[in-house]
Amino acid sequence: MNQLTETVECPLCREGKLKRTELLDRLGVRDFARVAQLSAEEAFRLLQQKHGNETQHLWSRFETELTKRTADSELRHRSELQSLTVQNTTLTRRVEDHLRECAELRERNQELETELSKVARVGRREEMDFADEARTWAGICVSEKLARNGDFIISYRSPDGTAVEPRMLIDNKDKAVVGENDIDKLVRDARERSIPVAVLVARTEDQLRQVDRESRWARKDGVWVLRTTRQWLPRDLDVLKPLFERMRLHGADFLEKNAAVAEEVRCTFVDLDRIEGELKKATKAISSASGQVAKYRGRMQELCDSALGKKMPMGCEVSVARIAQ
Repeated sequence: MNQLTETVECPLCREGKLKRTELLDRLGVRDFARVAQLSAEEAFRLLQQKHGNETQHLWSRFETELTKRTADSELRHRSELQSLTVQNTTLTRRVEDHLRECAELRERNQELETELSKVARVGRREEMDFADEARTWAGICVSEKLARNGDFIISYRSPDGTAVEPRMLIDNKDKAVVGENDIDKLVRDARERSIPVAVLVARTEDQLRQVDRESRWARKDGVWVLRTTRQWLPRDLDVLKPLFERMRLHGADFLEKNAAVAEEVRCTFVDLDRIEGELKKATKAISSASGQVAKYRGRMQELCDSALGKKMPMGCEVSVARIAQ
């Protein structure tokens, strides 16, 4: 029970019950407890009011700071968003450019694949044309198309039809100019197959380098290499046939032991090529002379025809007739 409203025993009669406040009023005594209570309540009220004001002020400051920081964060994120948007646009443009380049490269790749397939078909046709032609040569045995390390293996055929040593590895080339890497690859292929003679066959004479023409028969890394053309190969095989017979009798190292013979073979090919060149020139000159003879014969025939109605000396008529013949 509250101490301010509780009843106490009357100090005079000891029987009555008085409230504490009444008793204190009759005695003229101030109720310090009530004053203290009221003061405490006022103090608590004032403290609570002050605390409420401070809390409200803190909340106001918090909301202000929160609004400021939110605005700063929004501005910063908006700036970052704009930067990312610009980057995204740039990246999108770059991706589109790369996709366009990829499409162009894909088209070029398809074109190159088409061209390579054409070249491959031409190369296979070149190889098969050579095989068909070589099978018509007398006494020559031609293998099937090799899967790797060269195109064909050819050799001379014995009277009973079997292939005899030495075997020759054939590599057909139809390109602008035969390179040294082509020779190196042919030598590696021959060594891989343990074949002592390798033949590089160009399509035409113009595809051979000057060094190839000067050393059409030479030894490289233990392999004898013949540089030739489709037109020259039958003639070259006829030249080498006696040499190959000696190699069968005396062993594959016959030429290594007889360097002079190998040099003589090299010089023979050079001389044959020079003679063939001179024959071509002579054939061209004979053809040109034949053309000139036909031309002048026609002119003389015209002169004879125009002179039929004219009287000519007897000697002139005989000379003209002889020229017309």
